[in-house]
Amino acid sequence: MDQRIITLFDEYTHAPLSRKEFLERLVKLAGGTVLAAAALAVLEPGYAQAASLETEKSKLVAEEVTWPGDAGVTMKGYLVQPKKKKKRGAVVVIHENRGLTPHIKDITRRVAQAGYLALGVDALSVFGGTPANEDEGRTLIGKLDKQQNLNNYLTALRYLRSRPESNGRTGCVGFCWGGAMANQLALHDPQLNAAVAYYGTQPDASADLAQIKAALMLHYAGLDERVNAGMPAYEAALKAAGVSFEQYVYPGVNHAFNNDSSPARYNAEAAKLAWERTLRLFKEKLS
Repeated sequence: MDQRIITLFDEYTHAPLSRKEFLERLVKLAGGTVLAAAALAVLEPGYAQAASLETEKSKLVAEEVTWPGDAGVTMKGYLVQPKKKKKRGAVVVIHENRGLTPHIKDITRRVAQAGYLALGVDALSVFGGTPANEDEGRTLIGKLDKQQNLNNYLTALRYLRSRPESNGRTGCVGFCWGGAMANQLALHDPQLNAAVAYYGTQPDASADLAQIKAALMLHYAGLDERVNAGMPAYEAALKAAGVSFEQYVYPGVNHAFNNDSSPARYNAEAAKLAWERTLRLFKEKLS
């Protein structure tokens, strides 16, 4: 697919453009409405395909849970763990900018399958939960209060630590919007043991990164100019603060390369390697 189309889609999903303007520009780039429709079919997440671990559910226990959030909000989440009972490391899974979608629930199951107590948090709980319409979810994400949202994720980590199945060690993994939140949780929760950010924007330059106690792992897409613009300064600041981190750039792949429900941007090779590295860090820090 023309890289200009993928870049336009990224602008639409993160700026965002109005859908009307996005579609008008897409038609021009694609060369017509039929070709634009074909491009859109492989750009937008196909959530019906986001269930690669359906056959593994017999080995997992999944439930919808709630816990007290910030300022009286009831937070909602998707909690998954292996059936075999034992104390486990716990991982908060942080969604992209559309909410707790079927794809992120699938990621939560993948974390559980690897042997962890996994919690997919619904940041849109403050609005009643993630809507089925992804454009609506993206709009609601933009209406979240940043401090309240951060506090709600901090309560999620406390909730996981309080679960009887938890061994007390916690990590997080986030994608896109969630990658940025993973960086923020590392900055604001000194008890966090590991934080993994997939193509997430970096904390403000004024942040005191010496507060980070978690081991960081940062995954970046080589073609993701928007997010990568903040990478050099963040890397230098982390080194200056003495933070333990690993940083990987996957050449020739796009933002959201891990999202297998979005065929135009998904890259199986990069996704597999990044996931292996992620699980290796969790094994080192959460077991």
